[in-house]
Amino acid sequence: MSDNCLFCRIARHEIPAHIIHEDDRLMAFLDIQPVRPGHTLIIPKQHYPYYEDMPADLAGHIVNLGQKLGRHMKRLYGVDRVGFAFTGIHVAHTHAHVIPMHHPQDVTSTQYIEQQDLTFRMPPQAPQEALAATAAQLRGELYAS
Repeated sequence: MSDNCLFCRIARHEIPAHIIHEDDRLMAFLDIQPVRPGHTLIIPKQHYPYYEDMPADLAGHIVNLGQKLGRHMKRLYGVDRVGFAFTGIHVAHTHAHVIPMHHPQDVTSTQYIEQQDLTFRMPPQAPQEALAATAAQLRGELYAS
């Protein structure tokens, strides 16, 4: 683990997070700047800057958890699709986003956008009480099955 990596600090419980799942290798918690309610990050507890650096079985473990969350998110949020993507754009620690997709634009490629010189902003930070309620709901669903 890295001393100043944000996600390593969350994995060590030095920084609070709305945790959905935790085991010896992974942690899943709500993104504090969600694209949609339920937007969850899944991280390996061990520090890997890039997703291609981690062992294949760990990547599979992340995908498996993402699939379980996705099935519950479809029912909870009434969506047909849940997006899943490994990224590392804002934090150089492998992480997967699991996002209930209410619109195709919730997870998209800029190749589909005509106006190539767009500016982007982070979604607003969600209120702590809303994150706590969403985390409790997702935890309940994940462990009820």
